[in-house]
Amino acid sequence: MKKYNWGIIGPGKIAHKFAQDITQSKNMQIHAVASRSLERAQSFASQYGAKYSFGTYEEIVHCPDLDIVYVATPHVSHCKNTLMCLEQKIAVLCEKPFAMNTLEVRQMIDMSRKMNTFLMEAFWTRFLPTTKKILELIREDKIGELVSVKADFGFKPAFDPGGRLFNRELGGGSLLDIGIYPVFLALLLLGKPAKIHAGANLGETGVDVDCGILFQYSNGKMAHLHSTILAQTKTEAFIYGSKGTIHIQSRWHEPTWFSLILENQRPQNFHFDQFSNGYNYEAEEAVKCLTEGKTESELLPLDFSLDLIQVLDEIRAKAGIFYPGIDKV
Repeated sequence: MKKYNWGIIGPGKIAHKFAQDITQSKNMQIHAVASRSLERAQSFASQYGAKYSFGTYEEIVHCPDLDIVYVATPHVSHCKNTLMCLEQKIAVLCEKPFAMNTLEVRQMIDMSRKMNTFLMEAFWTRFLPTTKKILELIREDKIGELVSVKADFGFKPAFDPGGRLFNRELGGGSLLDIGIYPVFLALLLLGKPAKIHAGANLGETGVDVDCGILFQYSNGKMAHLHSTILAQTKTEAFIYGSKGTIHIQSRWHEPTWFSLILENQRPQNFHFDQFSNGYNYEAEEAVKCLTEGKTESELLPLDFSLDLIQVLDEIRAKAGIFYPGIDKV
């Protein structure tokens, strides 16, 4: 069995969770890590048994025996880091949001297709067993025709004006960091909306600290979505159908259980054992695609990621969320 060698660009908090899951795999291992600090890269490499460590991002593309790179840098660097790898025909799994806007995502997709090299957005929720089962129940018509989706995501971090969440220069704010999850769910289940209504509360650093979104569809369906970094919300999701409801329990983007609620029946609960952080499923999908010679995933195709960023761009335009040096105002 081939053991796939992963490289990591940006050894931050999420990269640690990803690496923890990779080290538990039989056919994957952390092979290289790149940071802007060599000391930080060496520490990460030592922790997860990586053979190579680099003090600049650029050096990793010259690493021998590298199969795929996981890009886990701040949002604003996703496009640059991804293009850097794709230009060298190195496969990429890039954290969400894929990039800062539609223009950047198009550049990434175009380069992937030009170089015939694998690219996928690291939207880990898409690959969880819970998501797989929910989609199966919907296909089996368990809740009837979909009517609407309701989802929120909110938590209250300590205020740090220079930190990633509150810094406009780093693509901060609730929408791109956590609001992307409710938007993703609506897009996955209902598709692109005909109309988008959105409003945001912009905090003292100029990022959206609270964002409310309403999707309207030509067939009458709706999605009610909310993200905030001002308060701890229940972070639940409800999928309403003509015959019943799927209630995804808190925290719905990484659930270990959900409920199927049918009319005049007691809720049926579905539980899933979780022996990892949950990032192994997206990594396994990426490796499966590489093994089969695919340049994109059928479960999360590049056109879906393009639709997602286009919807996020429209939400930002409607809500007045702008980033200096990236958006023209």
